[in-house]
Amino acid sequence: MHPALQGLLTIVIGVGACLAYFWASNQILDKVLFPAKGPNAGRNINRASMIRPWLFLFPALFALTLYLAYPVLETLRLSLTDRRMGGAWAGFDNYSQMFSEAKFWEAMRNNMLWLVVVPALSTAFGLIVAQLTDRLRWGNVAKSLIFMPMAISFVGASVIWKLVYDARPPGTEQIGVLNAIYVFFTGGEPQQWLTIPLWNNFFLMVVLIWIQTGFAMVILSAALRGIPEETVEAAIVDGAGPFQIFFKIKVPQIYPTIMVVWTTITLVVLKIFDIVFAMTNGQWGTQVLANYMFDKLFRANDWGVGSASAIIIMVLVTPILVWNVVQARREMR
Repeated sequence: MHPALQGLLTIVIGVGACLAYFWASNQILDKVLFPAKGPNAGRNINRASMIRPWLFLFPALFALTLYLAYPVLETLRLSLTDRRMGGAWAGFDNYSQMFSEAKFWEAMRNNMLWLVVVPALSTAFGLIVAQLTDRLRWGNVAKSLIFMPMAISFVGASVIWKLVYDARPPGTEQIGVLNAIYVFFTGGEPQQWLTIPLWNNFFLMVVLIWIQTGFAMVILSAALRGIPEETVEAAIVDGAGPFQIFFKIKVPQIYPTIMVVWTTITLVVLKIFDIVFAMTNGQWGTQVLANYMFDKLFRANDWGVGSASAIIIMVLVTPILVWNVVQARREMR
């Protein structure tokens, strides 16, 4: 069958199944379980009204359980078993092995470094750009250009920046922008930037900062425009300068939004994988937790330690995720 027809057939069957579910469940509820007739008609109507919303929610709750809760529980189970022993119970042996590996602690250190640098710089750059472009006539054009990297996948952005860091043999023309500038101004030999310990982590972080600055700018720009003009005008009348207005009037008023942006980028950083995988594959001291998990699961074929590292990532992400949702809900009130 032609793929287009298969897609159309799938849509028809899916929509038809949903309609059939809602019709049949309502019929059972109203006609069989709680019929609106007889001496208990009033009580049955009330009970049916209480249950009906859950009937509509059930497919979504079932899908969430199947696609979210089940993988988490299965990952937790795998982290407590040993594949070499046929999936036998291993307790916390996988966690002990993981904590004893130098590569895991390298990934933890790098993730912490990413957490310190990337959310702070992305949010700061986004806030600065949002403030500056709001007063420019061509501000919308500048915003579009800065937001454009958000449309590029992490792997695509990694390829672009890998070309920026590219190094050709000495004496040949450098196509990497960074080496072209370095050789032109210093006269030295081109550098393999992605192999320089510690600094290569910062070169990788630049890619994510480049992408996330556009996201931060859009959110913070909307928050800045929501500040009442009266407060700014009152500050100007009182003699406040541009920096005082920005840091003492605007920033405090959008502080909750800044924190939401910062925590959202923090969640992205904790799950960072694509950029490291595409640019260094965790070599030369650039390992991160998600890449470590990938190595264990699909290269070492060790589901125990791989699942244990996945649980560690989930434990690190969950508090920030909960806090972020709480703050976002407060913002929407």
